Amino acid sequence: MASVLLPTDENLELLRNVLRDGGLVAIPTETVYGLAANAFNSSACENIYQAKGRPATDPLICHVASVSIAQSIASFNQLSRHLADLFWPGPLTLILPKAKVIPDIVTAGLDSVGVRCPIHPVFRQLIESLEFPLAAPSANPFAYISPTTAAHVADNLGDKIDYILDGGPSALGLESTIVDARNESAPVLLRHGALGKTEIENRAGIKLIDLASSVTQGPAVAPGSALKHYSPMTPLVLSTNPLEDHETDSSACLLWKKPAGNISGNVFWLSANGSLEEAGARLYAALHEIDQLGFKQIIAQTFPEEDLGSALNDRLRRAAAK
Repeated sequence: MASVLLPTDENLELLRNVLRDGGLVAIPTETVYGLAANAFNSSACENIYQAKGRPATDPLICHVASVSIAQSIASFNQLSRHLADLFWPGPLTLILPKAKVIPDIVTAGLDSVGVRCPIHPVFRQLIESLEFPLAAPSANPFAYISPTTAAHVADNLGDKIDYILDGGPSALGLESTIVDARNESAPVLLRHGALGKTEIENRAGIKLIDLASSVTQGPAVAPGSALKHYSPMTPLVLSTNPLEDHETDSSACLLWKKPAGNISGNVFWLSANGSLEEAGARLYAALHEIDQLGFKQIIAQTFPEEDLGSALNDRLRRAAAK
């Protein structure tokens, strides 16, 4: 089983050496936990795919400590520099033309690469002393619920990797937003995420073409575009009112807000007061919890179709796909 390590100076140096030697380390970010390898090491990145059961057509995102490092692995234009200046470090991934130094296995053979600069302090402690970027998809079996704690990683990949760096629960709890910034006149939103579309457009003064709900066949420019993804083992269905739609106590009801009155043991909620941010931070943790309780199905409440609500609905729709 994987060793779960706290971020002491000694442990961080140990994990840096593991990564230098081509090993895999599960790492915390502000979005979800990632399964990281040296992005310049093809065999190490291949091990990511094997550990996750991830298809080779699904590219990996490269994580960096700074814009200057990102510019060594991808070609930036004026728009991508502007977006990086506004939103990095943070939960935004940019799709850019890749440099030759990035192996094809990282990008699923495509000539583009996803690049992100996380803000999580433990992640930054780890990567700022490394000589290479980290390729890191979510640290879970492919298409299963993303992990937001070290315990989630241990439960689902603990027998396939050696080390998990525990940085506490992920603060945002949803994957990064992905924007294809290669065409400055027509930037494309490829994945809804923890950074809202409206905030990007308003702060950057741009208009995004929204393709985030599309389903990709074959190699995908961005990860997370499979029809079925982020899925618990328990069958999940969507509802605007789960409390009315559930038939028996064998169904778990997952609500956006805490309901009034008496609450039965099959009712779960993501926010006491209806905060979308709190719901985003709690969604995957709640699905992990419910998935262990033996219910026959999960009836999940949908969200307002705007910004973070769109990201949450996207995850639920893909989790519910057959």
